[in-house]
Amino acid sequence: MTEPMRLVLADDNYLVREGTRRLLEDSGEVVVVAAVGSAAELLDAVRRLRPEAVLTDIRMPVSGDIGQSSMEGIDAAHTIRATDPHVGVLILSQYAEESYAFELFRNGTAGLAYLLKDRVGDLDQLLAALRAVIAGGSVIDPQVVDALVTRRARLRESPLARLTGRELEVLREMAQGRGNAGIAARLSLSESSVEKYVNTIFAKLALTGEQHVHRRVAAVLTFLRDAGLHTP
Repeated sequence: MTEPMRLVLADDNYLVREGTRRLLEDSGEVVVVAAVGSAAELLDAVRRLRPEAVLTDIRMPVSGDIGQSSMEGIDAAHTIRATDPHVGVLILSQYAEESYAFELFRNGTAGLAYLLKDRVGDLDQLLAALRAVIAGGSVIDPQVVDALVTRRARLRESPLARLTGRELEVLREMAQGRGNAGIAARLSLSESSVEKYVNTIFAKLALTGEQHVHRRVAAVLTFLRDAGLHTP
């Protein structure tokens, strides 16, 4: 008989956490060695108990001893994979959000999975995903795949497709609220170069006929809509 998977479970909602623990352990295929409610507790449990897998919510409270960075589910997943690549991590999220998937898989897909929370009700799928990440594989929820495909199609039709890489960088900084001087400092460019890039962006986005301030707003709105920088 195959040994059960040793797993650390993390969710800040006690009822969800204990319900998921019961569901997994009743399958006979999982032993939950720790069930915790914060990213700090998750990282500590992984360090002490060396599980085969982690099942964590994408959003959890941040404890003061982690530092200033927002060590929630995705950040914790990156830390765990960097310190112990033998531990598979499955992220559960209520969002079919492509930007979260990009963030999770930004350094590679091995040993990582992203599933929607309602998949917890499909025990076979959940267990299969855990086995996959333990084996170094990767799983992504079909709804998130659909969102990624839709985003790619939207970007192909977007006026942003006309911009060069450097122009996109300038527009990205503009979307952070920086003026030309701030963008120049951020990208190590001269202000005159930034101004040229900005004017080229306006031309490529067909915004040359509007007042300057309105052009900046319209350009940023286009970027936020088509580049998927929004956070749910």
